[in-house]
Amino acid sequence: MQIKIDEIVITNRIRKDPGDLTALMNSMQIYGLLNPIIINKKKELVAGYRRLLSAKKLGWRTIEIKVVDNLNELDKLELEVEENVQRKNLSEEELTEGYIKIEKLRNPGLLKKIWLLIVNFFKKILGR
Repeated sequence: MQIKIDEIVITNRIRKDPGDLTALMNSMQIYGLLNPIIINKKKELVAGYRRLLSAKKLGWRTIEIKVVDNLNELDKLELEVEENVQRKNLSEEELTEGYIKIEKLRNPGLLKKIWLLIVNFFKKILGR
């Protein structure tokens, strides 16, 4: 479900500094919003502050939302904290493997081209 960004009310947040939004904004421009922001029935932001700020900076007028009902103040606070801590970044090894696979898919013939350059180089050196 979409809602106008201007209708979303931002109340007190735990996160005071959203940090650099450049990478998130780039991701949202390329892939769109991967996870909706969460609001309550009063249209108060519960989770997704950085995504919301990024969407505003990108000039979006609407954003995908998930509405959660019957949240008291404790529930809202727990949900905001939970969404920000229950993430696990990829390890350096996993990230490297992912980028290698992406590069192979983007340039499927790259390794073959490199191999042919090496072979041709040695052929010239050896005079064959």
